[in-house]
Amino acid sequence: MGSNTRLIEFLQQELAISPTEIAVLLRHPEQAHAPLPMLLWQYGLISLQQLTQVFDWLETHTNSL
Repeated sequence: MGSNTRLIEFLQQELAISPTEIAVLLRHPEQAHAPLPMLLWQYGLISLQQLTQVFDWLETHTNSL
């Protein structure tokens, strides 16, 4: 399973980000230049605390990908 898939599952399960919101962000042109967590925060879909939670998750799961 790819890292993006696992990240998206985490976002949906732990932070209750809807698949629709994620799909919209993945279609944005900025997505090619900015990490998905930053776009979620920039568009107000997650709080700063949740952004920290995402980065913590990424740090602990990056090695297992």
